[in-house]
Amino acid sequence: MNAYQHFASRFLARPQEPFLEDEDGGATTYADLDRATARVAAFLTSLRLPMGARVAAQIDKSPQGVFLYLGVLRAGFCYLPLNTAYQETELAYFLDNAEPAVVVCRPDSAALFERLAQGREARLFTLDARGEGTLTDALGEVAAKFESPPTAANDPAVLVYTSGTTGRSKGAVVTHGNLTSNADVLREAWKITARDVLIHALPMFHVHGLFVALHPLLGAGARLLFQRKFEPKRVLDALPRATMLMGVPTFYTRLLAEPGLTRVSSANVRLFVSGSAPLLEATFYAFAERTGHTILERYGMSEAGMIASNPYDGERRAGTVGMPLPGVSLRVVDDEGHELPRGQTGGIEIRGPNVFAGYFRMREQTQHDFTADGYFKTGDVGVLGADDYLCIVGRSKDIVITGGYNVYPKEIELLLDALPDVEESAVVGLPHDDFGEAVTAVIVLRPGAVLTEEAVVNLLKSTIASYKVPRRVHFLNELPRNAMGKVEKKRLRELLAGLVG
Repeated sequence: MNAYQHFASRFLARPQEPFLEDEDGGATTYADLDRATARVAAFLTSLRLPMGARVAAQIDKSPQGVFLYLGVLRAGFCYLPLNTAYQETELAYFLDNAEPAVVVCRPDSAALFERLAQGREARLFTLDARGEGTLTDALGEVAAKFESPPTAANDPAVLVYTSGTTGRSKGAVVTHGNLTSNADVLREAWKITARDVLIHALPMFHVHGLFVALHPLLGAGARLLFQRKFEPKRVLDALPRATMLMGVPTFYTRLLAEPGLTRVSSANVRLFVSGSAPLLEATFYAFAERTGHTILERYGMSEAGMIASNPYDGERRAGTVGMPLPGVSLRVVDDEGHELPRGQTGGIEIRGPNVFAGYFRMREQTQHDFTADGYFKTGDVGVLGADDYLCIVGRSKDIVITGGYNVYPKEIELLLDALPDVEESAVVGLPHDDFGEAVTAVIVLRPGAVLTEEAVVNLLKSTIASYKVPRRVHFLNELPRNAMGKVEKKRLRELLAGLVG
């Protein structure tokens, strides 16, 4: 049974119940969803693609985009979501590495993808924010009937690219079994039922919006209030009709800036969930004081879905991501891989049915990131308390998490170092009230060179996704280094904090 069949075996018991309400007034029942995904699956199958073929999509958020994703799963193919902010050089890499058989893009990006697809055997279709395009035209001729092919739990379902510490993105192969096991665990842990109504304001190219805010709701036959993007006032207007909201910390800081966020406006909501970036304790307490609700913070990653969660019933502790979810084995180890006693800081390793199958076409990287006994090295550093509450204290892979998105400094440093006026560079994250962390670059110029912050930002904007572009660029005479010559980013952050302060 593939992931779509797994969810459908539950929600099709209530076919006429609402699945999705769009902000423009459109409504989709679960029967509508089943018919729409059948058309997608039947059409893709008619293209005679091999099982497991990748279907890439860089599209705006829309109900039709959800149908596309679930239809790909239903047909036994592998979905490749692409951030809508990715630029040409990034997209070229994904097409080269993943070799998708089908690409779906926004109409205004068609010319770009046609150019990128030259010499590749990829079918190109378009889909806009209103759900119109050449893909929709093609689906109109297809019957809404489809019987899913046999699919094993370890078959690829989604290929999620994560930035690599070397600047090379890695494709995490997420299986049907990964998706279904994690969805079922979250549904139970967060007590999601058919009575729930979730405000879905997250992007659909990110694991948070694609997996966490969709799969458990499907498995429960619940309803989505579908918002194309996060706008505080729209979310506030929807709160009286909702029972759940999932978001990144930025959602909550911006909601707190709205006078309309009160105990009365949020009275119908039973659960607020935060993830994808650390939630500041100040935000945690301010939200509780304003609304009477304690935000539930959890911990996950592209390679493993959700790993840990604060309890639904019990203490939701500020500054922690809660306890390992059922089925997840988590340990904290030292540099030699030896498990540490509770209360000591070390690298976080995990094992369970939620953990991905490995990196696409990167056998050596996969072998490096898994231990001999099957644990995945997350690259995060944490402390596991005696009561099983986990605190994330750092990231050995030096990720910057800004607005819920992962940014790997090395990718940006390679671009900066390639500039003719730059001797060397370093990129770090600094605390930011709204985004959690702000991408910040430090540049050492070559002798006699002149370069401005504005020029650097403009150059990067045309090359990489906007969330990766540094919010500030500082120029120093030298970078702080240790005795081995390695840049000490901790000292650099301290130095920059003094400059900003």
